[in-house]
Amino acid sequence: MKLLHLDSSALGTGSVTRELTAAIVARWQDKLPQLQVEYRDLDRDPLPHLTGQSLAQANPEEAADAARTMEQFLAADVLVIGAPMYNFSIPSTLKAWIDRVAVAGKTFRYGAQGPEGLAGGKKIIIASGRGGIHSGAPSDFQETYLRQVFGFLGVTDIEFVRAEGVAYSPQHRSDAIAGALASIPEPVRLAA
Repeated sequence: MKLLHLDSSALGTGSVTRELTAAIVARWQDKLPQLQVEYRDLDRDPLPHLTGQSLAQANPEEAADAARTMEQFLAADVLVIGAPMYNFSIPSTLKAWIDRVAVAGKTFRYGAQGPEGLAGGKKIIIASGRGGIHSGAPSDFQETYLRQVFGFLGVTDIEFVRAEGVAYSPQHRSDAIAGALASIPEPVRLAA
């Protein structure tokens, strides 16, 4: 079984989502010793934002990286994604990654009945860090967007590990992280 671990926070060692993704991946590795883990840091090694030149594959190096990104996504059985909330949504580096995996004919297609996701059968665990409290609020474009885009690709087994209100106070941050760590889903062996 293959797990793809993605981090997108720009906060380095101060990142809540990096702490959460590391704990999630460690738990999966403890429970499933044969698990193959691949890691990508989208802050340290960002993909270029999608442009007309990208679509035309004018830059061979960028085209090769986009192809590797798609291969990583398609090969993964489980994805652990660090997605901090930036300005009510996700970091642009994570959006650039999504733009490389949401590709017509590869991960979705349009047919007579409308869109059809082609990337199902995966599990996604999203580590969400938020300075404020946004669950269920109109300001939450992060979770709704991620559920929509991955659902569009055919992935419906999505869980969130969420630490909210981390900017309120050091105690609130500590409590939010502890609560998120306690909510990490137990690893499961997925059907092959």
